[in-house]
Amino acid sequence: MSYLLDANVFIAAKNLHYGFDFCPGLWRWIEQKSSDGIVLSIDKVGDEIQAGDDDLSDWAKNLGSALFRPTDTAVAAAFPQVSAWATSQQYEPGAINTFLQAADYYLIAHGLAGGHTIVTHETPSTSVKRIKIPDACVGLQIRFMTPFQMLRVERAQFVLGGAR
Repeated sequence: MSYLLDANVFIAAKNLHYGFDFCPGLWRWIEQKSSDGIVLSIDKVGDEIQAGDDDLSDWAKNLGSALFRPTDTAVAAAFPQVSAWATSQQYEPGAINTFLQAADYYLIAHGLAGGHTIVTHETPSTSVKRIKIPDACVGLQIRFMTPFQMLRVERAQFVLGGAR
């Protein structure tokens, strides 16, 4: 199984539970899993993160396309299906326009094209004012989960003094 991480996964990790200063293990784990092709993200998410001026943006710049995959022809071929789904729903026109121009649209297309599980902190919503990642995943039959679910499935451990 391979995972595509949403920007909010990186940002929340840095700001909350897994700061670079006290939990470097998560970041090394992501780097390792990225080199194994298991944990990935996309260039649009990388662009969002690199727009900041902090430890996270520096870390993301160092990883580049090893973690943040570019949009290729297979992903581009998934755009019409994602667009058709979004426009066939009951969302407000502004919500559809915003979605079609945001990194989330690309993330969904990458997930669809590559059969990846999308990892996000977003939760499903019945609002017509914003298309959320889990709703698009359900509509397009893409698996999704929270970062904590991913860490458990992958049996990640960040243990002082080595593994148990």
